[in-house]
Amino acid sequence: MTQEHPFAQYVRILGKGPTLSRALTEEETYAAVSMILRGEVEPIQLGAFLCLIRVKTETPEELAGFARAARDSLVLPADAPAVDLDWPSYAGKSRRLPWFLLSALLLAQNGTTVFMHGTEGHTAGRLFSGGALEALGVPVAATPEEAVAHLRARRFAYLPLAGMAPKLHDIIGLKSVLGLRNPVHTVARMLNPFGARCQIMGVAHPPYRDAHQKSAALLGQPYMAVFKGEGGEAERRPEKPCEVYTIADGVLGAEVWAPTAAGTTVRHDETLDIKRLAALWTGAAEDPEGRDVVIATTAVALKLLGRAQSHADAEDLAAQLWRTRNTASLAGAA
Repeated sequence: MTQEHPFAQYVRILGKGPTLSRALTEEETYAAVSMILRGEVEPIQLGAFLCLIRVKTETPEELAGFARAARDSLVLPADAPAVDLDWPSYAGKSRRLPWFLLSALLLAQNGTTVFMHGTEGHTAGRLFSGGALEALGVPVAATPEEAVAHLRARRFAYLPLAGMAPKLHDIIGLKSVLGLRNPVHTVARMLNPFGARCQIMGVAHPPYRDAHQKSAALLGQPYMAVFKGEGGEAERRPEKPCEVYTIADGVLGAEVWAPTAAGTTVRHDETLDIKRLAALWTGAAEDPEGRDVVIATTAVALKLLGRAQSHADAEDLAAQLWRTRNTASLAGAA
């Protein structure tokens, strides 16, 4: 009799049919994903596992277990500086420029240490943050050690997932094989590898706000803001109300930010010309739409960080930081 593979139990739990299958517990997910990341599963098992979880939609407990296993697999420098704000960027932009990058750099220039992580190229026709930052002249780290050096030098670092967690990056790459996204697209946003006190996160589909909020609470994240962002990135659309799901000192909540640019007609960019971001930052060109996005997104981060207590104060402070930015530097140096 052929002995059952140790991983088969997790596929069976998920796939026994509409009446007998169930979601995994947090601990079961942790054990299963730990096996995956140690290379102890067969490719067919991995594909089945990923698709079964995705089809039923991940529970907060599954996301938390997945994220714990992923975090435990990371090998990071022990001398990393304290990170104030973890900013995942995994969606890429297809219809509008990634103005949120200027928000992150503005915060870094004003004393907030920001670690951004993401992935590149998993969806055709999208502009991803790594390529955009390189085009702006902002260094992109290749390794965690380089990311730490960038954090020390300029309070901002961007590290692609491939340089931080190659196995997770490979699993995201299975989209072209499986034909659909898998849970790693969600879990990668939750890595917070340097243990930042605050996380800001954008999602493409509103139900994931609740999933991220609850799973982050299970992971003990003290402060978080997650909202439906433009293109799935953490970028607020100032012409629309924005409902932000929050964690504040461990307490779950929600708040609605009113439009700051009501009545504005927002166009979709026919071409994503990254030079427009640099021109806006340096003052070489006026771009009211882009400016409003930068200020509105920065305001959400400022309130999350505790640098403003109300929406109005956060928006006023964001506008002030924008007016007084160092236009000669796009590298986010403090």
